[in-house]
Amino acid sequence: MRGDAPVLIFDSGVGGLTVLDALRREMPDMPVIYAADNGGLPYGEKSEAEIAARVAGLLGRMAERFRPRLACIACNTASTIALGMVRDVLNIPIVGTVPAIKPAAALTKTGTIALIGTEATIRQGYVDRLEQEFAQGCTLIRLAAPELVSLAEGKLRGAPVDGAVIVNLANRMREMADMCGAAPIDTLVLACTHFPLLRDELRAAFGGDVALVDGADGIARRIAFLTKAHPMTRTRPDTAVFTRENADLARLYPPLRMRGLEKFEILS
Repeated sequence: MRGDAPVLIFDSGVGGLTVLDALRREMPDMPVIYAADNGGLPYGEKSEAEIAARVAGLLGRMAERFRPRLACIACNTASTIALGMVRDVLNIPIVGTVPAIKPAAALTKTGTIALIGTEATIRQGYVDRLEQEFAQGCTLIRLAAPELVSLAEGKLRGAPVDGAVIVNLANRMREMADMCGAAPIDTLVLACTHFPLLRDELRAAFGGDVALVDGADGIARRIAFLTKAHPMTRTRPDTAVFTRENADLARLYPPLRMRGLEKFEILS
């Protein structure tokens, strides 16, 4: 293993930066390639077949080009659909991202857990299995919130966040809990890596007594465990890679530089 072999963090957009933030805290010297498939965003509206083929194809190309020591699919939608296929195709460790139902079930006091994600994530049988395995005895209320992806993408580019959208989301979930006779929601699972970018707005809408749970820290610990025996040196700038040239990409450069990503390129 080359000492400068990077960890490849892959997402449909900027949501995977929440995983990168956690990895920087865990392993600040780890070389990183951050890959955003902005050409395929949003994933939540695509079919399972489209997502699986796209993610496997892109990660295959990127693994060949960047020779990473490990790849992280920092996207709940892509992980719940394509993780197995990618592991079959690539000969490197692959870390996925799954809804943090297990820690949420351990944390809840009222037994009522809310979960928000993309439409594609919400409908996956994988989420059913996580609920059955870890949240028996709890009430899990799911709601697709694709509008939060665009809000998070915009926020990172400096756009104002429409708080009314998030307040409406919180009210709908409370109504769903009331309709099924559940206790008040006290835990919210952020089942999309974009959503922690809206943590302040979500906390304001749901209230300070509702715990927000995501999987970023656990993913970072898993990456650290799998790479702890590897040599680690940085011989080139950490890079952000995009799959399409957009007019507003330059608006992302300041927050990317704040995260140590100094070079930007388009996947050819």
